Amino acid sequence: MTVLQAIVLGILQGLTEFLPVSSSGHLVIVQHYLKGFNQPGVLFDVLLHMGTLFAVLMYYWRDIIGILRSFTTKLDVPGSRKNVDYDSYKPQQKLGLLIIVGTIPTAVLGFFFKDYVVILFSSVKLTACMLIVTGILLAIADRIKERKRKVSSLTFKDSILIGFVQGLSITPGISRSGSTIATGLFRKVDGEEAAKFSFLLSIPAILGAIVLEIPHFSHVQAGEIPAYLLGTLSAMLTGILAIKFLIRVLKQERLRYFAYYCWLLGSVVIAFG
Repeated sequence: MTVLQAIVLGILQGLTEFLPVSSSGHLVIVQHYLKGFNQPGVLFDVLLHMGTLFAVLMYYWRDIIGILRSFTTKLDVPGSRKNVDYDSYKPQQKLGLLIIVGTIPTAVLGFFFKDYVVILFSSVKLTACMLIVTGILLAIADRIKERKRKVSSLTFKDSILIGFVQGLSITPGISRSGSTIATGLFRKVDGEEAAKFSFLLSIPAILGAIVLEIPHFSHVQAGEIPAYLLGTLSAMLTGILAIKFLIRVLKQERLRYFAYYCWLLGSVVIAFG
């Protein structure tokens, strides 16, 4: 893998991880046509996801710090309430619990199907078919009206459902952000709020994927390290821009345009791939 290939794939990952068009699907398709591209397992793909993880941490750092503080501050200690605004910590603590609960079905699905991930990543036509499925989800979700719920109104049932959908998105072509945001919209959650929960929920999932790929780090050649680092950096920088753009699209309720793109790309790959 060359440095140029790594940067191109990093930019592609940063854009498509947050835009609901399946980053894994795009990586499968593009890597299929890159001459000489290879990686140990799916290590490079996971590192690109780590780049987009940094983008989430930078964009939602206030929420993340609030969640951590809500669990580390001793709110229930007698006499502490005169120094701590207990009510201000409740929403962040609930959000943290929702993320933990939503991570459970994702972790279970990832554990039992991790051996099939590499196989799935070798099928370009399966990826194309799943892109069409992603487009259908986006088109239906875009028609949902009265999306007024906030993250603070989510229940554990909502969290488990969104976490389960996130687990299914290990299938290349099924957009993680698209499917989880769409599920939030189906539950009448505001678009921007659904995106926030989707991206925060991705943090433990990406960390888990990195842990699973640690054994493959030893197979990386010293000469390839710059390419891996630049690819990760490219994914982070473009990821921040993609988050901002998607939030604007969700406010304007124009998710259907991404559905059209998924249908077009999936159809072209099926026809000519």
